[in-house]
Amino acid sequence: MSKDLISLSIEELAPLIEKKEVSPVELTDAVLNQADALNDKNNAYITITHESAKESAKKAESEIANGNYRGKLHGIPMGIKDNIYFKDEVTTMASKIHSDFVSDYDATVIENLRESGVIFTGKLNMHEYAWGITNNNPHFGPARNPWDLDRIPGGSSGGSGVAIASNMSIGTLGTDTAGSIRIPSSACGIVGLKPTHGLVSKYGCWPLAWSLDHIGPMTKTVTDAAAMLEVLAGYDSKDPTSVNVPTMKYTEKLTGDVKDLVIGVNEDYFFKDVDSNVEKLVREGIQALVDQGAKVEVVSIPSLKYAEYAELITSLSEASTIHHKNLQKRPNDFGEDIRYLFELGEIPSAVDYLQAQQIRRMIKLDFQKAFEKVDVLISPTLPLIVPNIGDDTVAINGNHVDLIENIIRFTGPGNLTGLPALTIPCGLVGGMPAGMQIMGPAFREDLVLNVAYAFEKTNPLKGARPQTLVTATSK
Repeated sequence: MSKDLISLSIEELAPLIEKKEVSPVELTDAVLNQADALNDKNNAYITITHESAKESAKKAESEIANGNYRGKLHGIPMGIKDNIYFKDEVTTMASKIHSDFVSDYDATVIENLRESGVIFTGKLNMHEYAWGITNNNPHFGPARNPWDLDRIPGGSSGGSGVAIASNMSIGTLGTDTAGSIRIPSSACGIVGLKPTHGLVSKYGCWPLAWSLDHIGPMTKTVTDAAAMLEVLAGYDSKDPTSVNVPTMKYTEKLTGDVKDLVIGVNEDYFFKDVDSNVEKLVREGIQALVDQGAKVEVVSIPSLKYAEYAELITSLSEASTIHHKNLQKRPNDFGEDIRYLFELGEIPSAVDYLQAQQIRRMIKLDFQKAFEKVDVLISPTLPLIVPNIGDDTVAINGNHVDLIENIIRFTGPGNLTGLPALTIPCGLVGGMPAGMQIMGPAFREDLVLNVAYAFEKTNPLKGARPQTLVTATSK
């Protein structure tokens, strides 16, 4: 029974917990057992907090038994990325420098999840300081993709992606500065949502680049992402980037009706230099929505040709500013890959940085114009199939190209603009998941989620599961 429980979504588990047919203790024990059984293989967790998780599960069970059910997340076990602060617990940022850092407060998102009754099972592996897309970590080891343990899970929220895909967590959070929610979600075959910048508080999360950072849900289903967003979204005076806008019951917006929806397709940027098999799956995904009544219109976003430069200059400059003091005092305590990036970030001038911000304004305006014609934009999430751990290059249609530069090509614009962007699995290529990205206008998460929900109903993965889970089941 426990094996069946951990494969269920929040949407499926919540009514069982509310009706007392499933105990939070039983569910938490099952998730912890799965984490213990698989963590040596896939390295999803940095720390598994057995005792506190079991105590929280008992508390949740008692509350529910006494009629104090708090909602859909009550009694749901979750591991959390290790750059998000927990009061009085170590938050390592997957680094040597912060290996014993203890915060004296909870991040706002953790406060919100605690209040909703979430049970925390530990801290998840990530790329050091969230500054990378492979999750090859020199201090804690690489997280491994459950579909193929020799491949990267994507990053920087690699442990989060692995944990959801491996049933080692029922839901989780990722952070996203150039795609770090959507890249591992695509690579691991799950749903990942980067909300509009300012909708979800970042207070209590170690920053990578202030103006690009986001926090959002990574889940098994679209409904689960919507349910988590209901708890996470909202104004927070402690976060200077937080925006005071109305939030909504996102789960109630999931009708699956896409009749007369206008899908924007940008050929010049979002379908350029894409693995042919990935492109085929994404175009088939768009057609699946057309079959449900949607329409397609080709749109032009001219300033996207400058997006990679603007993303690079902004992220390098802001990240290097954050780590400047430690780069001077403790350079050898950084992993080699991120130390190089921090050193590189010392080079751009104020002119370079401000030019990048002007480019961001142009890109935002071009997206606004596009959304006057279309409801959403759909593209591949990644233009490639995720490579093996340790690879610096990747083949796209036979051409070997730089991995980092190419893996963030389609996700970076969502951070530059701050627009909501979601990835959803759209099939398998060579046994590995491919993702379809859906972007929408600012604060229209309801629209983005509903389009994803309509597509999810077509069952794009056809019941396929990661190889590690298939192997474990067959034993």
